[in-house]
Amino acid sequence: MMTVITQAVLQEGSEPEWDAAMRERLESAYGTHGWIGGQLLIPLERLNERVVVGTWETRADWEAWHLDEAFQETRARMDGLEQKPSVTTWHEVVVDKRRPTS
Repeated sequence: MMTVITQAVLQEGSEPEWDAAMRERLESAYGTHGWIGGQLLIPLERLNERVVVGTWETRADWEAWHLDEAFQETRARMDGLEQKPSVTTWHEVVVDKRRPTS
């Protein structure tokens, strides 16, 4: 299992539009082969920044998802709202412990 972390710095005032596009992107990932889950985070000290945490079975699954039409559409919208290119790092998941859902 792999977790990808993407950090983005947004243009001031573009946060609501970027967040809406990311919500659509995460919704489109739901049910995609290999997708486990994702989170959109806002650092409390830097409200124009975003951290996206995605967990996938494999990096290849994540890369294949990037060819999806819905992903491409949100990418085009979001790229124009960022101050600079986002930074992505990969992490192998060693432990994933969560509270059971009811």
